[in-house]
Amino acid sequence: MAPGHVAYGMRAGYGLTHITADTVSAWERGLATPTAAELTALAATLWCSPGELMGAPRTLREHRLARALAPEDVARGAGVELQAYLRMEETDAWRGSDRQSAALAHTLRLSLPDFVAVTGRADRLAELLRSAVTTRWQGYVRPVSKLLAVDKRTVEGPLRRLHEEYQSRMVRTLSWGGGASADASGHAGRDFLDRVLDHFWPLVPGHL
Repeated sequence: MAPGHVAYGMRAGYGLTHITADTVSAWERGLATPTAAELTALAATLWCSPGELMGAPRTLREHRLARALAPEDVARGAGVELQAYLRMEETDAWRGSDRQSAALAHTLRLSLPDFVAVTGRADRLAELLRSAVTTRWQGYVRPVSKLLAVDKRTVEGPLRRLHEEYQSRMVRTLSWGGGASADASGHAGRDFLDRVLDHFWPLVPGHL
């Protein structure tokens, strides 16, 4: 469909009389961004979902739009007041309780990585994982499962394997050529810890 055909479909089918071929062309070239109502109408005109047009959603608003949900639907599903939800969406700063966060994840059908990103828990999770791999991982099963709002059994295996991977990497580094320098070992350890989330998510089955 040419931009003019898309614009006509949005005007005729959804009453968006301000949409022109130039508007659609600007969206295609990334010079402008459709509003929520425009995105919904555009997806319907193209016979696809809003999520297919958006690519990988990152923010709270983008996840809502990808699911074609109204703010009222998400606020009700998460158990928060509508105005409070709108403020959180506008500032991209989720401030719900643990129970509300779990309900938000269910409403938006978020994967665990998306749940952590949307609720602003990535830094805290990375901090817990760094401590888990450098000390006794068993002591971090409960706080990690609580932060992720999942059963403890979901994270026990991944934490154990993450700990083993880190410790094994450190041993291999120290054994290179009969004993690597402390600097080499330290660099390998820091690199792993800096990217600890990237190492963790593939170990969590079914949550990517």
